[in-house]
Amino acid sequence: MPNLKSIVESLLFVADAPMTFDRLCSFLDEFDRGDIREALGALQEEYGQEGRGVVLVEVASGYQFRTPVENADYLRRLTKTRPVKFSQSALETLAIIAYRQPVTRAEIEYLRGVDCGGVLKTILEKKLIKILGKKDIPGKPLIYGTTREFLELFSLKDLRSLPTLKEIRDLSETASYEQQEELPLEQPEDDRELL
Repeated sequence: MPNLKSIVESLLFVADAPMTFDRLCSFLDEFDRGDIREALGALQEEYGQEGRGVVLVEVASGYQFRTPVENADYLRRLTKTRPVKFSQSALETLAIIAYRQPVTRAEIEYLRGVDCGGVLKTILEKKLIKILGKKDIPGKPLIYGTTREFLELFSLKDLRSLPTLKEIRDLSETASYEQQEELPLEQPEDDRELL
């Protein structure tokens, strides 16, 4: 009898995108779905051990082998690629779309307070957002939402994995507090200021 865990590992290794559980099962129709899920769990546990160079993660509603974040600098040396960088306006626009989708351009511009046509075009070209259709109001404006590529890029299992506003607030408060701790105390230029 073939080793199911080995087969699942091989399929995930050669897949060019995260593989959903249903898609994985479609390739393994001679096996029980419960056994496939068990093999996936065993692989996640095995690859989840500390110190591994590859981890099996659930991202974009599927499973994919990825390298740990702490190895990124070394991997860039091999691939000679730069990390993906976004402008502040692109990040703000992506955040609005991710949290408020489906959303129109007018709604995004209202929230940002500036025109976002160029930014929308750029992130559409990068396939991080897509046009979901047209809103049923006068003018029939396009409505936007995020894509699987968005989930993959930001290592999100699904949209529910986005941080809550409370978590974001807590992070910014922590960062602000840490920055205040790093500020050096002002030293007097000479002893006269001490008097």
